[in-house]
Amino acid sequence: MSFIFYPLFPMHCTLHTKKPQSKQIILIVIAVFLFFFYSDLCAQDKQPITLENIFEDQTFYQYDVQGIRWMKDGEHYTSVVPDDTAYYEHILRYDVSTAEVVDTLVNGAKLLPEDEPYALAFDDYQLGPDEQQVLFATETEPVYRRSTKAYYYLYNIKQDSFQALDDGGKQSYATFSPDGSKVAFVRDNNLYYVTIDDMQLHQVTEDGKFNELIHASADWVYEEEFGFAKAFYWSPDSEKIAFLSFNEAAVKEYNMQLWNELYPEDYRFKYPKAGEQNAEVSLSVYHLSENKIVSVDVGAETDMYIPRFQWTQDPNVLSFIRMNRLQNRMEILHADAGDGANEVILRETSDTYVDVEFNDNLTYLEDREHFILSSEKEGYKHIYLYNIEGGQERKITEGKWEVSELLGVDEEKELIYFTSTEESPLERHLYSIDFEGKEKRKLSQEAGTYNADFSPDCDFYIQNYSSSQTPLKISLHEAPSGDVVRVLENNPELLDSLDKYQLGTKEFFSFRNTEDTLLYGYMIKPADFNPSKEYPVLMYVYGGPGSQTVQDEWLGYRDYWHHYLTQEGYIVVSIDNRGTGSRGKAFKHTTYGQLGKYEVQDQINGARYLSRLPFVNPDRIGIWGWSYGGYMSSLALFMGNDVFKSAIAVAPVTNWRFYDTIYTERYLQTPQLNPEGYDAYSPLTHVAKLEGNYLLVHGTGDDNVHVQNSLMLQDALISAGKQFESFFYPNRNHGIYGGNTRLHLYRMMTVFIKDNL
Repeated sequence: MSFIFYPLFPMHCTLHTKKPQSKQIILIVIAVFLFFFYSDLCAQDKQPITLENIFEDQTFYQYDVQGIRWMKDGEHYTSVVPDDTAYYEHILRYDVSTAEVVDTLVNGAKLLPEDEPYALAFDDYQLGPDEQQVLFATETEPVYRRSTKAYYYLYNIKQDSFQALDDGGKQSYATFSPDGSKVAFVRDNNLYYVTIDDMQLHQVTEDGKFNELIHASADWVYEEEFGFAKAFYWSPDSEKIAFLSFNEAAVKEYNMQLWNELYPEDYRFKYPKAGEQNAEVSLSVYHLSENKIVSVDVGAETDMYIPRFQWTQDPNVLSFIRMNRLQNRMEILHADAGDGANEVILRETSDTYVDVEFNDNLTYLEDREHFILSSEKEGYKHIYLYNIEGGQERKITEGKWEVSELLGVDEEKELIYFTSTEESPLERHLYSIDFEGKEKRKLSQEAGTYNADFSPDCDFYIQNYSSSQTPLKISLHEAPSGDVVRVLENNPELLDSLDKYQLGTKEFFSFRNTEDTLLYGYMIKPADFNPSKEYPVLMYVYGGPGSQTVQDEWLGYRDYWHHYLTQEGYIVVSIDNRGTGSRGKAFKHTTYGQLGKYEVQDQINGARYLSRLPFVNPDRIGIWGWSYGGYMSSLALFMGNDVFKSAIAVAPVTNWRFYDTIYTERYLQTPQLNPEGYDAYSPLTHVAKLEGNYLLVHGTGDDNVHVQNSLMLQDALISAGKQFESFFYPNRNHGIYGGNTRLHLYRMMTVFIKDNL
């Protein structure tokens, strides 16, 4: 959809052949006056948004339905509901057909740890396979982005007994065995399990050691870039545990200082930067009855990755994905759990890279004869059916659009449920399709973004929906009809709040860059937008491979800040450049080997397009971004100094040599193979071009994009004789939060924008 701008009062109208009478003219003038008078009056009734509304008061808090778990019978689900006292929470059981409460499965008041006067405040829970045991996590603390450790407690519903899983210290990723008789977990880089009937602790590995050897947990770079922290799985028969191990002894350490009262504390952890040594990864199977570990043959190549592993439906066959370091070759292997022997059943290669996403959609069917896999090997990500030997039987979905996520497989009805971009790359709609790929049905209706959580039997699903105009709406549906059973949450309090405050309007648009590539963007205008005025523009960018900021969905605090800026007289714009996602492999892989080149060209093209609009002040265009977006905003200001006046970079990468192996080498190869790709579009290379106003922000405790990036950029700017502003948040990580940190950050950025744009 492109913007079409109409003048408010046409200078000429061919519909009228007669001159209007003076009385008619007077009535028209009065009508126009009343329209603007009452519009202005309504606008005055609205309250202005404050930064405190966004970051302190939770004025725009969006409610979710907490702790939903499907039950095995397919007729019930559970959810967490706070008690009226607000001191503890209950787990309630609901009837799926009505979404009405059936009973209280767990009374939170009964969760009383020994010698404690108050009920347990739990952060998460999981039902045991028999649904009579519940495992609670409490006092959970983060390690990195996805890794956590907590105290776990077991509650037996029938016996009304409650006890700690183990008293040897916090554990990570505690997980029931499929038969419910055991719970496995990780502590101090070693794998353990507890037998529930006697609560005996069994140690599987003993040589795990911090910064040397990790068992059953992902190392830092796997966790960040392959999207998982737990690295073990029970076999379907509960007799075996498959787990990864990471020998990171040869990986270089990154030294991060934690600033304390008198002397800073050194925190050292293994972080493989681009071109440097990775951890050596291995895969093993522990046989409980024999108390032995079998090493799986993962191949002779030591410098490779195992980004995914899982059990097939056969409890003696393990599946894993193997990739070479450049990630342009992906293989699916099946391994014998008894002797570790493997067989390659599927291989996919690419001239660029094979994308193993966080939701890679590899699903083994219960018939033990087939599996389903999504791939972008033919240009767009689609769903394929393979036999167990790896032979492709058919392509199930097809078209010039992307399958976003596979959500459920109903083998009895032979239906697959998924979301896709078929309607628009800006939207995600929910579909079902039969195994033959012939009968496809759209289950979602309104424009926007959908996702769904299906019951184990795929007879029901809980749908999440939002759009740029509609906050989160959660509803329970029947499948395959899609009929609504009940709306579970539609955020009425938030809707009331939105009605009281002065928000701008968000519109989607498109334009073509200088190479005639169609690009999408959104624009947030002030609520009192006047097309005859000229407005300063702040562009928001992320722009990294496969990402997307321009999507028809309800966003969070960042969007509210953008609305806050519109009431201060700014227009806020975001544009998805080449290299971003949801538009096929060719569009996404354009940036391969030269990150920054085409992305920044497109942002500069976007700024020039905006500068030609009659209501944009071409001399007052700025840009800001975070992480990859900070890399982009820095480079855009330096290389586009004729169109950008100001930029803010939060936690930016400033040279890809400083970032990790898996992410960086996927898109750039190694620095040894492609040095030009690392340096040609590094902000460090272009510091001499800085002409405008620049604010650089970073957290000193950032384990992801190290503060080294900003310090090196500072040094280069100083050497080039360039003036700029910078701010560092002590001990804050990549998210820069905690206490009033976010309010402080956004207030500082607001002041910078008002002073410099």
